[in-house]
Amino acid sequence: MIRKTIVLACLLSPAIAFAGHELDDRDIENGKTLYAEQCAVCHGAKLQGQPNWRSPNADGTLPAPPHDETGHTWHHDNQLLFSYTKLGGQGALEALGVTNYKSGMSGFSDVLSDEEIWDILAYIRSTWPKRVQAIQAGRNPPH
Repeated sequence: MIRKTIVLACLLSPAIAFAGHELDDRDIENGKTLYAEQCAVCHGAKLQGQPNWRSPNADGTLPAPPHDETGHTWHHDNQLLFSYTKLGGQGALEALGVTNYKSGMSGFSDVLSDEEIWDILAYIRSTWPKRVQAIQAGRNPPH
């Protein structure tokens, strides 16, 4: 009787909302392929980024950062990562009111669909250790 009560209570309880839902149930293999085609040229085939990515180039932009756990991608919420990819760094930051930063990241709105961008972001997340995935998920509002 106790087991049935516990099972019934679990089934009737509201589901726990986990942040990061935009990246759930995505096509990771498609994201991996698209990453190789669109992102690896700057961010590296192994998501390692460009050398000295924390030091500005002569034009004031930063080299492409790594997207593995050594970089800062996972420090941002999903919506910012999506906007940064779709609109480009400058466009995403200007939309947030940030005007004193120069980004070298191009926008991909003319190249990738929204679904493809989400697949790429889900692929990138899939390469992070579980603890980093959990930290990044906590940066997203629950749904």
